[in-house]
Amino acid sequence: MNITELINRYQSLGINTTIDFDKFNHISLVHHSTKIEGSTLTEIEAQVLITEGLTPKGKPIHDSLMVTDHFAALKFILNAANKKNPINNEFIQQINSLVVKNTAKTYHTPFGVIEAGNGAFRKGNVSVGISYFPNFDKVERLTSELVNAINQEMKKELSLIEKINLSFSVHFNLVSIHPFYDGNGKTSRLLMNYIQAVYNLPLSIVHNESKVEYINSLVETRELNDIGIFHNFMMLEYTNLFNAEISKFETMNNKLPPTFNLLF
Repeated sequence: MNITELINRYQSLGINTTIDFDKFNHISLVHHSTKIEGSTLTEIEAQVLITEGLTPKGKPIHDSLMVTDHFAALKFILNAANKKNPINNEFIQQINSLVVKNTAKTYHTPFGVIEAGNGAFRKGNVSVGISYFPNFDKVERLTSELVNAINQEMKKELSLIEKINLSFSVHFNLVSIHPFYDGNGKTSRLLMNYIQAVYNLPLSIVHNESKVEYINSLVETRELNDIGIFHNFMMLEYTNLFNAEISKFETMNNKLPPTFNLLF
């Protein structure tokens, strides 16, 4: 099946209307996004933390805070999507401030003290691995240009594929600007999810198991200046998500007995 057929199949089965599906889908999204950034919590531990407020024993408190912050930021963007809130620099900064609220550091720069937890743009240059990001003095302008481009695209009548690829492109471009000291990856993935939610699309999850391929796709896209590389990676992740959920749903239904019998 192509992506359009998969989404139609996914929605026709009523998977997204199943009791508690959204909650556990959101927990999975938070788990994988924080796992990519170094969280040691398992998905079950993240679930218990989010639903019951119980922190896992023997795990760094920083990792639990990362999970609860991300979940709060996810709820924020979903609420904003319901209201069709406009995208601007302040909106992106607000996402970032929530996603790093309890884990952000304080940075001392020639321009003063920067509290990363306030969603402030960075005032220093950064690199991650082999990737170097734009000079800090270009961050605000580049983010504004990205915001303008997003809003222009969202005014158009887009096809399903164009809507999906727009969300992927926004993800790539924001993480490539790297406007913040902390939480750039999580913020970029949440902005992607915001656009998907505005269009009533299922939310993408970048799975931790795909971390190497994910990073390679970001690097290769920058090196070759070919957004198609990142689109292809993300579309594969998206397709795999639907296939997995459809398979689980159909397997569960096939295994349900016609009547429920208590077993002792």
